[in-house]
Amino acid sequence: MSSVNYLEKLLDGAGVEWTVLGDVRFVEVANAARMPVKASLRVSGETPYYGANNIQDYVDGYTHIGEYVLIAEDGSASLENYSVQYATGKFWANNHVHVVRGKQGLSTRLLYHYLRTVDFIPYLPNKDRSKLTKGELVKIPIPIPCPENPKKSLEIQAEIVRILDTFTELTAELTAELTARKIQYKHYRDELLRFEDGNVEWKALREIGEFIRGKRFTKADYVEEGIRVIHYGEIYTRYGVFTTHALSQVRNDMAKSLRYAESGDVVITDVGETVEDVGKAVAWLGDERVAIHDHCYAFRHSMNPKFVSYCMQTASFIAEKAKYVARTKVNTLLVNGFSKIAIPVPYPDDREKSLAEQARIVGILDKFDALTNSISEGLPREIELRQKQFEHFRNLLLNFPKSVEMSA
Repeated sequence: MSSVNYLEKLLDGAGVEWTVLGDVRFVEVANAARMPVKASLRVSGETPYYGANNIQDYVDGYTHIGEYVLIAEDGSASLENYSVQYATGKFWANNHVHVVRGKQGLSTRLLYHYLRTVDFIPYLPNKDRSKLTKGELVKIPIPIPCPENPKKSLEIQAEIVRILDTFTELTAELTAELTARKIQYKHYRDELLRFEDGNVEWKALREIGEFIRGKRFTKADYVEEGIRVIHYGEIYTRYGVFTTHALSQVRNDMAKSLRYAESGDVVITDVGETVEDVGKAVAWLGDERVAIHDHCYAFRHSMNPKFVSYCMQTASFIAEKAKYVARTKVNTLLVNGFSKIAIPVPYPDDREKSLAEQARIVGILDKFDALTNSISEGLPREIELRQKQFEHFRNLLLNFPKSVEMSA
């Protein structure tokens, strides 16, 4: 289906009036009822408490009831993908969101979809995360199809919403399935690596290998082409259980000042915002060595590196490392703590058999990992494709003609 032709068919020759969010004929700005409440003063309940980017809490009482669009007033997590939320029923809005809704001639749901396509940067005073004032908010253009015929206008809007919501619902279903599979995968992984039966010995990491601490570098040292590096922050968000390619590089003249992980090492963080983050691991399987940050250790050993990395993701490993984490300003786990944590070694007296069993388990877990985490296959890939498809149709279906001069 050609979305451009479909939009033209929907309009059927009807015009489009361009107005602004401040047009009281079509839009209500319901900011007056907003009310910020400190976390310590909130009364727990079932009503979602909205901030600039998401639901921050559930409280008793509400500030609004109905169907609304919430636009970040300040603190949007992204400028390019500016925070626009959809809220229905009873909810509580704090003062970090603008609260708007369509009136009789404008579908609030269509308004939500349309505002998700808007570039908000021109309306921010410093083109950064500074406050989106109401004075700028009301200048944002919005389209009203077929304004001379309100009934037909709402029918056009409803059809566009139906198409876009169909994509949204499919993506939500896939996301829910992915969440369920991740829970299932973690349970199966933990059970598989529990080794309640069989020939296995739990050995402290210090008995299995050695730790090599990295050397400091900063993002100011990053270059397009240079020495491949792994920054500890990337391990939390950009790497999975293993990797063969580094995502960052630093200047070549730093070569002698750095420390490196060899292929087969497991790179482990020593700090994190949470106890679970500390000790996050990724097996380095690249052909050459990679430099590591000083908040990382390279664990050098003779086991299957992916097996070791999988063991370091389990609930039992997380619970064990929690005993040694120093809970100061930043959660930290030093090498003397790491070295005491034990992982299972199957068939400890038969190296060949041990490696074969490790490889067998890795093969099983790799399949689960691909289904739940891989961006090139499995559900994550399907969700990514559906999201791109949704954005494609959204941008085309909401690409209303602008031949008519926008009203002030």
